[in-house]
Amino acid sequence: MLWPALAAAHNPLTDPGQSAVLTGAVLLAAVWVSYWLGCLKQRPGKRDWWLFNLANALSVITLFGPLDDWAETNAAAHMVQHMLMMTVIAPLWVIARPLPQWYALQPTLTGLVFKPLLLVARQPMLATLIHGAIIWLWHTPVLYVLALENLWWHLFEHLCFLVSAGVFWWSVLRSQHKNTPPALLALLVTLMHTGFLGALLTFSEVSWYGENRPVHHQQLAGLLMWVLGGIPYFSAAFYLGWRWFARAEKHP
Repeated sequence: MLWPALAAAHNPLTDPGQSAVLTGAVLLAAVWVSYWLGCLKQRPGKRDWWLFNLANALSVITLFGPLDDWAETNAAAHMVQHMLMMTVIAPLWVIARPLPQWYALQPTLTGLVFKPLLLVARQPMLATLIHGAIIWLWHTPVLYVLALENLWWHLFEHLCFLVSAGVFWWSVLRSQHKNTPPALLALLVTLMHTGFLGALLTFSEVSWYGENRPVHHQQLAGLLMWVLGGIPYFSAAFYLGWRWFARAEKHP
């Protein structure tokens, strides 16, 4: 309703290839509606409610708005889309703490889905390695181009980014006091390897993803990952350090 022309262009009834877009929209709608229904049984705090809905609104804009079309031909727009998913939307979901609402609505299904993810989240470095591997794999030329040319692979790429980033941020932001040093190390490792990938993209003089994709778009994409992409990790490290010292003062 917000973008009628875009909705017509992505109509799965007129373009069978767009069924992946419809699937992604249904998945996001299911996440959103199930949260609202869970709120009727387990009332969240106002801050959590607003943060979760903000994250979902950003998801709609990022995944189904004009940015998604622009990202198909512009590597910098593609990078903005990835960074929004991994460093804005995913941590907002984690901070909003939606699990009690989903558990209140459907405890069995929620347990099946989130129990293995939470087991990984208890180990910050394991979550970091998985998330890092996914970032590097999807930025290799073969998988990057595959995701652009096939909407089902594009949907799977977005799911990989969102889920792995969610587990990573949960392991960091929800870490116990004893896990603060590994969480800080996880942030440092992620900051370093994403910065290194961004630097490779920035200083490369040839396009990694084909001659039809300008190298200056790729260089701008690398700069965005290298510079702006580091801000959320620095901010999280500052928060963890402050929380660590505050606890130490209370319990010397």
